[in-house]
Amino acid sequence: MKYPKYITRLDKIKGLTGEERLNLREVCDTFAFRTNEYYLSLIDWNDPDDPIRRIIIPHKGELSTGGSLDASNEKLYTKAPGLEHKYEHTALLLVNDVCGGYCRFCFRKRLFMHIADEVMRDVTPGLNYIREHPEVNNVLLTGGDPLVLSTRKLENIIRQLRDIDHVQIIRIGSKMPAFNPFRILDDPSLMEMLEKYSTYDKKIYLMCHFNHPRELTEQALKALHMLRKAGVVLVNQTPLIHGVNDSPAVLGELLDRLSFIGVPPYYVFQCRPTQGNTHLAIPVERAYAVHEQAKMLGSGLAKRSRLVMSHSLGKIEVLGLTDEHIFFKFHRAANPIEKSYTVVFKRNPDAFWYDDYKEMELDFSVENPFYTGLSVDDDEMLMSFPF
Repeated sequence: MKYPKYITRLDKIKGLTGEERLNLREVCDTFAFRTNEYYLSLIDWNDPDDPIRRIIIPHKGELSTGGSLDASNEKLYTKAPGLEHKYEHTALLLVNDVCGGYCRFCFRKRLFMHIADEVMRDVTPGLNYIREHPEVNNVLLTGGDPLVLSTRKLENIIRQLRDIDHVQIIRIGSKMPAFNPFRILDDPSLMEMLEKYSTYDKKIYLMCHFNHPRELTEQALKALHMLRKAGVVLVNQTPLIHGVNDSPAVLGELLDRLSFIGVPPYYVFQCRPTQGNTHLAIPVERAYAVHEQAKMLGSGLAKRSRLVMSHSLGKIEVLGLTDEHIFFKFHRAANPIEKSYTVVFKRNPDAFWYDDYKEMELDFSVENPFYTGLSVDDDEMLMSFPF
């Protein structure tokens, strides 16, 4: 199969009955639908609870109330058209508003609803912002999915970023190795371009999005191997999704297999409270238990992921539980004062997001002893810490 055909209409999916198509029409009228023949071939249509089906096929649960279309308040950090700057050294460049397929749990589904103007076809304003901010040393190309762009268009962006001396790392967030590995397998020019710009001292990273072990097909593994040969550094991130990977056995297999093929697990995300995602989320404390139990099943190389929430305040890591308390750490913080900040709350088994702990009694919180407000070397920092 080469360049599988894209599908945007449910009546083109043979695995669905006429009644199912009719029942899902309202969902598709609300949230965009897109997939392809290759990805549909991974579904076991005899299993109504098939995890790949749950990732890509619309579900009536998406019409439930609750949630926000911008659950992490990304608009707050939009500094130029198509450019987000939330963390000091990292900028996000939204290069398009199309993906190889639309995950039903997508936290940016607003971009595909014809109501947003966050993505710029011309990324010049974002590139100019990056040039003017020397503190930005790594840039994440996202969207949408940058690998949906033609190689020529993608190279035009990467070339301009490589001409900016202070940009050391270019990251590409993409689910195309899972959705459509033929985008990689059948385009030699893509490999040539990546090898050209992923240099020995300035690497290109591909942030893969494998959510379930069944996505790691022979074609996907070959595509990943080609990317690695081109000098691209590979890592993986996935949200925890109810009915997809929210069991220790499934998540553990995913983390293990990723470690086998040299794609280190990076982040495991708590499902964001995005509109339409209620039926796909699991409580925070259950997510922590699933993640910890999954890690127990693998080697040290499979244990490298962090369980985090991409909150408007930062990337908040779930550090641990006791019988009474839950511990959070600001792995990354929008407010520099909160870098590496630790907070402890009373446990709440019904909490799905950090905000759900706001109404609980705060057990304790102290001033961040590690924040100095300065960019200094390690020896100077250690001298300021109250050990």
